[in-house]
Amino acid sequence: MTASPALAVLHLIALALLAGFPFVGGEFYVDLVVTLMILALFALSLDLLVGYTGLVSFGHAAFFGLAGYVLAMVTPDTEPVSLLFALACCLAASAAAALVIGWFSVRTSGIYFIMITLAFAQMLYYFFSESGAFGGSDGLFVSCRPVAAIGAWVPFDLDDPMVFYYFVLVTLIAGYVLLATIVRAPFGHVLRGIRINEGRTRALGYPTPRYKLVSFVIAGTLAGLAGFLEAVHTGYVSPGHLSWHESGVILMVVILGGRGTLYGPVLGAFAFGLLRNGLQDITEHWLLFTGLFIVGLVLFMPGGIAGLAGRLIRRPGACPPEDGCP
Repeated sequence: MTASPALAVLHLIALALLAGFPFVGGEFYVDLVVTLMILALFALSLDLLVGYTGLVSFGHAAFFGLAGYVLAMVTPDTEPVSLLFALACCLAASAAAALVIGWFSVRTSGIYFIMITLAFAQMLYYFFSESGAFGGSDGLFVSCRPVAAIGAWVPFDLDDPMVFYYFVLVTLIAGYVLLATIVRAPFGHVLRGIRINEGRTRALGYPTPRYKLVSFVIAGTLAGLAGFLEAVHTGYVSPGHLSWHESGVILMVVILGGRGTLYGPVLGAFAFGLLRNGLQDITEHWLLFTGLFIVGLVLFMPGGIAGLAGRLIRRPGACPPEDGCP
């Protein structure tokens, strides 16, 4: 079996497990899987930058938290807001912020890119943290979940936990398919060229800053989509959603799963979430053991979980997907 058929089978198995889980899992575990799917979508958005474009952002949580604040601001206190309107506002705000931040950031590289993305994210963090209009350090509550209404017809109700579970699952699948299409298109191959050797890619006639900016905006918009789902899920958003800690966690998830593979960040999100919840039940020092686990993984499995899985199913001598192979 070649790598592609094997991965296709594994994708179908994972999809079947996720689709059937609400029928066998308890309420707590179903809610946990919803959280992990949102985390997976967030990690996928960052993988487009880190794994395919070679841009290590340490401020990616800015778009995640911004979308949550936008949802809280457009949601009335006494009645739900339209799902399409709220989603459009959140995605537009995240895309606009990514366009502005990316316009400045892509003109730098290396450590300077990391620092400028961190600086912009911290600016947003302190703006919301110190602004009384946005709840300050206490954050804001989303009083009602958006309603998916077309006139008087409501095709589905997000207040139903089962419906919301499948809404998040479909959104994760859509985000995954979108990114898979992008990275397999000529645009995605240019991004890989930028990651491997930007100077040579530029010499071939590609305007690399534009490609990096488009990649940055797509990643920021998808992070905003994840932030929207998180705010709908928890009914709450705080400055902590924009902090560098959140950016560090999602970067760690991508590294844990394996950058440049798409399925790696999804695996990393579930592994990190299950590891975190398992260690929290054992010790209050769970962060220490999580950090040690990540350090060990980076040292002994630099390709992450996806790298290990890829070696198990890939033919000897086959080209790994992170090097641009299908």
